[in-house]
Amino acid sequence: MATDYDAPRKTDEELPEDSIEELKSRRNDKNSGKVDEDEVEAAETFELPGADLSHEELTVRVLPRQSDEFTCASCYLVKSHTQLAEDRGDEKFCVDCV
Repeated sequence: MATDYDAPRKTDEELPEDSIEELKSRRNDKNSGKVDEDEVEAAETFELPGADLSHEELTVRVLPRQSDEFTCASCYLVKSHTQLAEDRGDEKFCVDCV
């Protein structure tokens, strides 16, 4: 189907309006708002992001900050000294935050 993009668009006044009787009949139609979906089945397959992880075990070894690393005062991530952009005494900022 070809579309004429140069044709003038219809304004809000030119669009057909539904009569009040037609709108009332749609509201009384009992199937108009229903969706064919089993809510119980959808809820069983949906996993929340804050799910219970108490049975999980942490398997990552955490190391303290090394001598050639610093903690960024903005993002609080431990970065290598090669990522240091600004050093304001006790506050150090990485290149990503500057």
